[in-house]
Amino acid sequence: MIAFVFPGQGAQYVGMGVELAARYASSRRAFDEASESTGLDLLDLCRTGPEERLRRTENTQPAILTCSWATASALAENGVRPAMTAGLSLGEYTALVAAGALTLADAVSLVRQRGKFMQDAVDGQHTAMAAVMGLPAERVDEICRQTPGVVEVANFNAPGQVVIGGEAGAVEDAAARLLAAGARRVTRLAVSAPFHTSLMAPAAARLSAALGRVNVAPARIPVVANVTAQPVQEPNEIRTALLDQVAAPVRWEQSVRTLRALGASVFVEVGPGTALAGLIRRTVPGAVVVSVQDQATLDAALSVLEPVTASPEQGHAESRR
Repeated sequence: MIAFVFPGQGAQYVGMGVELAARYASSRRAFDEASESTGLDLLDLCRTGPEERLRRTENTQPAILTCSWATASALAENGVRPAMTAGLSLGEYTALVAAGALTLADAVSLVRQRGKFMQDAVDGQHTAMAAVMGLPAERVDEICRQTPGVVEVANFNAPGQVVIGGEAGAVEDAAARLLAAGARRVTRLAVSAPFHTSLMAPAAARLSAALGRVNVAPARIPVVANVTAQPVQEPNEIRTALLDQVAAPVRWEQSVRTLRALGASVFVEVGPGTALAGLIRRTVPGAVVVSVQDQATLDAALSVLEPVTASPEQGHAESRR
């Protein structure tokens, strides 16, 4: 069975999604619909940037979501659809669009507000995030808890790769402690807020009101939620998962393992970048993983995916959609 996985913030680049929008009517419709919903010309933003404007959180989030859904639409035009799905942070919203739980218009509107709420939550504060390589997640979490100030695990990405975030001084202190404890590397990330930490609690409170104004439908296929690494399908549990993930860690490693346990034999990273493919290969060695973000990668993926989409197992999964 095929699992679609969707990227989060940081995957963006100028030019993403433009080629597919020019080639596929459904991909262009995705950009048109999302632009109408947000009031942003998202295709122009993706085509021309500039990079500084594309990096602004309230622009980045709807742009990545739209590009990812445009890519999924191109895959659908070629007969490839998922039996299950998940997304990293922001990508969870794209996964919910793929599962029919959110409309594209509602999803891009929500993530634009979400981006603003997250930035506002730490306005004027000195915050940071850092990637930690080479220590078990449990040890990283233990050291963060022992460090004064606010510093927490924000992402469990893959075996030996964890992201921490919080107050800048506390993150620097924790980084020194982690290196002393044997971490291979601790790298400061170029992000504007400490996503998925308790400092984001004000953003979650504001997002709750925004979520209350949109319709959430039952998901047609399982969506593995970031915060629990378990599938969600009912509207109430979807709303709870989206609210909880704002200020709680993303359990991506565990989510990938859940997709595998649910029967995923092929993982398709759908949208800009290739970071998720690397994390998946580290988590489930030997898994078939492809990334699709333009026509060349789509063509390459189709040669791998055609035998899977033709199999009775995948056909059975498609019949339940």
